[in-house]
Amino acid sequence: MNPNILEAQRKLVPEMMEILRQRYRLLKFIGVSGPIGRRPLSILADISERECRNLMEALRNEELIRIAKEGATITIEGSRVLDLLAPSIEEWTGQNVIAGKLSALLKIQSVHIVQGNCDANPTVKSLIGKEAATVFMQRIGEGKVIAVTGGSSVAAIPQHIHSIDNPDNLHFIAARGGVGDDIGLQANVIAASFAEASGGTYSTFYYPESLSQEAHEIFKREPSVIEMTELYGKTDCVLHGIGDAEKMAELRNTPESERRLLQEKGAKGEAFGYYFDDSGNVVHRIRTVGIQTEQLEQVPLIIAVAGGASKADAILSYMESAPRQTILVTDEGAANAILEKLEGKQ
Repeated sequence: MNPNILEAQRKLVPEMMEILRQRYRLLKFIGVSGPIGRRPLSILADISERECRNLMEALRNEELIRIAKEGATITIEGSRVLDLLAPSIEEWTGQNVIAGKLSALLKIQSVHIVQGNCDANPTVKSLIGKEAATVFMQRIGEGKVIAVTGGSSVAAIPQHIHSIDNPDNLHFIAARGGVGDDIGLQANVIAASFAEASGGTYSTFYYPESLSQEAHEIFKREPSVIEMTELYGKTDCVLHGIGDAEKMAELRNTPESERRLLQEKGAKGEAFGYYFDDSGNVVHRIRTVGIQTEQLEQVPLIIAVAGGASKADAILSYMESAPRQTILVTDEGAANAILEKLEGKQ
C-alpha cells in the first residue's frame, strides 16, 4: 500500500487509520510473543483488556490469529499481512524519516526502528531481535564467520533466525569472553543458539576476566586462544550489543576505584570490553581476549542492537567512533531520545 494512499485515507476517514494502527501493532506483538494470553498482551500493548479482546476478535475473524487455551498465535496469513503492511506503516508513521535522519547524523550505513520502548515494555526487545534477525538473514550470504557478543539484546535474535541458504557454511564464534553470572546471556551460549537456529556450526571460548596480567599473557599463548584469535581476523559479520557504562561496570563486579575512574573520565557506553565517553573516545578497556575495535573496520557486516530511551547516551557514545558500515537496530524510545540529543547539539 502506497503511503500517500494511507495519508489520503487518513484525511477522508481518520478513525480508520487509528484502527489500522492498533490492529497492526497488536498483530505484530502476537507475532513476536505468541502464544500469549489476553492479559499479558494488553499490558504489552498498553491498552485495556476489553480493548484487547475486541481487537483480538477482529484479528481472529479475519483469520490473522488463532486463539487457543495457551493463548493467541499468528497465522501464516497474519505474517503475510504484517510483511506487506510494514513498509507503508513505517513510512506513514514517520519511522523511516527518523531512521534516515539518524543514519545521516550518526554517519552509519542504516538504522532500523521497531515500535515501543524497552524501558517500558521489556518484550519490545524481542521485536528488536526479530528485526535484527531479518537484517542478518537478508545480508549474510554464504561461507561466513560470525562473531557475536553476549547480552540480552543479542540473545533475543536467534529465536527469529530461519531460512538461511547453506547454513552449514556459517560458523558462529564468541566475540569475547564471558561477562556476569547469567549463563544464558554469555557470548558462548548465544553463539551456540545461533548455530542451532540456523543449522550452522560454532566454536566455544571462555576467558575469565579476573585473570592477572601475568596469567593473561600466559592464557594468550594457549592453542585454543590462538585459534580463536585467527578466527577474529577472518570475521565477516559481527552482531553486538551496546551497554550502559555504569551498569556494565556493576555487572562485572568492577572495583570501586575503577568505577570512580570511569565516572571521572565520563564513560557513557561500553562494547567489546571498551568504555567510551560522549565523544567516542576510549577511556578504559578491560583485560580480555576478543575481537578488537580496530578489527571492526575490516568487517563487512556489523549489526548493533540496543534499545530503550535510557540507552540513548550509551548508544551515542559508541556510535561516535563506530565503523561506517554499522547497521543499528533499535526501538522508538532510544531513536527519539537520540534524535533529540543530536538535534539539540546543532
